[in-house]
Amino acid sequence: MKTGIVVVDLQNEYLPAGKLPLSGIEAAVASARRVIDHARSTGLPVFHIRHESDDNAAGFFIKGSHGVETQPAVSPTGEEAVIVKNHINAFRETELKKQLDARGIQRLVIVGAMSHMCIDAVVRAAVDMGYPVTVLHDACATLDVSFGGVNVPAAHVHAAIMAAFEFGYAAVKSVDDYLPTK
Repeated sequence: MKTGIVVVDLQNEYLPAGKLPLSGIEAAVASARRVIDHARSTGLPVFHIRHESDDNAAGFFIKGSHGVETQPAVSPTGEEAVIVKNHINAFRETELKKQLDARGIQRLVIVGAMSHMCIDAVVRAAVDMGYPVTVLHDACATLDVSFGGVNVPAAHVHAAIMAAFEFGYAAVKSVDDYLPTK
C-alpha cells in the first residue's frame, strides 16, 4: 500500500507568539520534521495542509498574514502538494482527495494541529473514505479548552482524542515507533 504523509496546519499562528498558541507545538513540529525528513529521503509523498480563514472577523489564519504561513521547519519543498483549506476538515471543498488519488495513495500518516479539531476531522473523514490511517501522537499538538465551566488541559484534550482514534479510527503511534531504527 502506498503511503502519503499529511501535514496539517503547522502554521505560525500556533507558535507562542501567534494568535492561537498551542501547548507543546515546538516539540510537535520537531517530531513532524523528523517524519517529513524521512518521507523525503525515502520518496514518500508529503501533502501540506494550510488553513486560511475565509472570515477575517475570526482574527486568525488571515490570508496573506505572517500567522497563516507554514512554520519554516516544516515548509514544503520541491513539488510537495500544498492544499489550502477554509474549513476544519481538510477534505471539505479542497483538492486533497484528488491529489491523493493522483499519486496512488492508499494509506495516510497524519501529523499536525490541532488534535481535537483539524486532526480529528481529517482522520475521521479519511477513514470514512476507506483510508487506513496512522496518527503520530507526538507530532500533533492542541490547546486547553473549556466546556460548561470545566477547564480541560491540553494534555487531557490530546489524550482523549488519541484514545478515541485508537479505539475505532486509527493506529496511534509515537514518531519513534513509526520511524525505522537506524
